[in-house]
Amino acid sequence: MADPIAAPHRSAADLFSDPLDSHPLWFKPALFLSPEFDSESYISDLRTFVPFDTLRSELQCYLASLNHELIDLINRDYADFVNLSTKLVDVDSAVVRMRAPLVELREKIEQFRGSVQNSLVALTNGLKQRSEAAEAREVLELLLDTFHVVSKVEKLIKELPSVPADWSNGDVNLAEKNSISNGASLQHTENGTNLRDTQSMLLERIASEMNRLKFYFAHAQNLPFIENMEKRIQGASLLLDASLGHCFVDGLEHRDANAIYNCLRAYAAIDNTRGAEELFRTTIVAPLIQKIIPHGTSGAATRPSGDDLENDYKQIRTCIEKDCKFLLEISFEENSGLHVFDFLANSILKEVLSAIQKGKPGAFSPGRPTEFLKNYKSSLKFLAHLEGYCPSRSAVSKFRAEAVYIDFMKQWNLGVYFSLRFQEIAGALDSILVETSLLPMHNVPSGQGNSLALTLKQSVTLLECLESCWREDVIVLSCADKFLRLSLQLLSRYSSWLSSGLAARKMGQTGSKSGCEWAISAVPDDFIYIIHDADQLYKVVCGDFLGHVLKLLSSCPADVLDLVKQSLLQGGKSLNDLVPQVINTIVEALVEKSAAELAQLKGITATYRMTNKPLPVRHSPYVAGVLRPLRAFLEGERATQYLTRDAINEVLLNAATEITGRYNEQAANVVSVARKTETSLQRIRQGAQRRGGASSDVSDHNVSDTDKICMQIFLDIQEYGRNLAALGVDVSNIEAYRSLWECVAPPDRKSVIDF
Repeated sequence: MADPIAAPHRSAADLFSDPLDSHPLWFKPALFLSPEFDSESYISDLRTFVPFDTLRSELQCYLASLNHELIDLINRDYADFVNLSTKLVDVDSAVVRMRAPLVELREKIEQFRGSVQNSLVALTNGLKQRSEAAEAREVLELLLDTFHVVSKVEKLIKELPSVPADWSNGDVNLAEKNSISNGASLQHTENGTNLRDTQSMLLERIASEMNRLKFYFAHAQNLPFIENMEKRIQGASLLLDASLGHCFVDGLEHRDANAIYNCLRAYAAIDNTRGAEELFRTTIVAPLIQKIIPHGTSGAATRPSGDDLENDYKQIRTCIEKDCKFLLEISFEENSGLHVFDFLANSILKEVLSAIQKGKPGAFSPGRPTEFLKNYKSSLKFLAHLEGYCPSRSAVSKFRAEAVYIDFMKQWNLGVYFSLRFQEIAGALDSILVETSLLPMHNVPSGQGNSLALTLKQSVTLLECLESCWREDVIVLSCADKFLRLSLQLLSRYSSWLSSGLAARKMGQTGSKSGCEWAISAVPDDFIYIIHDADQLYKVVCGDFLGHVLKLLSSCPADVLDLVKQSLLQGGKSLNDLVPQVINTIVEALVEKSAAELAQLKGITATYRMTNKPLPVRHSPYVAGVLRPLRAFLEGERATQYLTRDAINEVLLNAATEITGRYNEQAANVVSVARKTETSLQRIRQGAQRRGGASSDVSDHNVSDTDKICMQIFLDIQEYGRNLAALGVDVSNIEAYRSLWECVAPPDRKSVIDF
């Protein structure tokens, strides 16, 4: 039963305190029962916002409550708790009875494990000994095979002649032994051919044995036996190389296809493709190229003065077709196993590159761009000719991946070439654009039929530079992106030259910016050239020039061509967009000239102020001069020859509108001042009359000065309207003219504009 002195169980609620099992909101006892509960992480999380003392106090309270619950449970089921120990009777004896068989089973298992371990050790030792014996046998067989192969190779090599002279002797002896009645000359030829075939087949056999020997040597090179035979192996290899070289050269000289085929297979067997390629280069290719491109001390006297390669490539192609094609056909023969050779790159192209570097080093120099490009394109054609011997695309790819091919292409410094062309083309345009005045072309044909002819030297130079970028003797397709960028830069430079000049003229900058002097000193007729040339350049750039560029780049993808087209169209449009600015400049110049004539308008006030002149009946003389600059411009030779009808109409309408606006401003100002003056004078007169006792309506029936001024201006603007109508302008559409008419027209004529 429970401890009699234990404190009685308290109720969960107390009259003067909170329940014992109440907890703060941050304390959740249910978390202690979670399988993932971790005391350290739990405490660290609570420590961020709960003081340590408070946490410790709460945990102690929770522990006390758990102890109370445990005591309550024991007191509630105390009988069952006591009976639990009384039911465990004779437990020790049961344990003893179960232990005996378990111990016996353990001993048997240990004995069995020991026997199995011994058997495993014995088996492992046996397998190890067997493996060692097999390895020793393999090494022994390898040594024996190596010895037999070395002996076999040495025996076969002894049967070969060491120098070509031996071969010729062998031919003679063989001819004497196998004398037939077919003639001595034919017998020599047949015997020589048979001997080469025999020798080449024997060399191929020796090469295959040497290949085996290299394999054995690579797998057993650290063994003393092999090391002792190393000198014999090297000697056999040197003899094989020498004999194979003699046979291969003899086959090349006599064009013996069978002998060459066997020798190439022998070279491939011993993995010495470079040796065959180098032998073919030095014995066959080099003498041919030396005759075409002499180099060295022996060829110094006969070396040509120029560095042109086109004729040399032509001769080289002839030599390749005549003296090298037979070997190329053998090496490219299908299923021959000779695809490992690349005589095109490592023999022919290598020798050509070496000859050019030694005999004509200036051919690679971009310092002379025209000759450099000619040689470069000739070299590309030569490479394309060599690629024509390749039987498949894979062979072409292999040819282009060779180090000699890459080195050959690196000789052509296209970056420096483009830089020189850039300076040449861009410099030509820049030098003409820094001129202080426009440079008209004096040989431009006249007449409307020659509207495509450019009129300014600056414009002609731009078009020449654009065409130079894509000329056949300038363009390099691999640098087409750079030449496209240069073309756009030329268009931008010309557009910038125009726009900056127009801006400087508008702001009245004199000498503040280099390259803008031409615009400040130009007269309106000069800008006709600019309008004409900008329009024609736009048509050419977006027409024939664009078509020529797209034709040159026709091999590019469609999306690339579309980008090229859009960029050039945008460049041409930048020129056409400047035409309205040029027209505005012309209009401003014409308006300023007309404004000088309009200044005489102020004299009307002085003419009729305080005078007895009657009402005017005709217009003023100055009116005829207001539109004289505009009429002279439009009827001038340049405007009629180079301006389109649309451009003429735009200049006419804009100038008429601006001049009329100026006319309206000055006339309205004159009328306004006249009316204010008249009002002031009328007040003075009325005051004087009142002081003198006279009637105040003496002048009521007289015509005022203001009326005379307005009538004169009205007559003037009628004549001005007639002059505009004569030029083809409908004045009723000009807001400033309607305002001017309403300002000065008599009351009965204000509503209708009538000349």
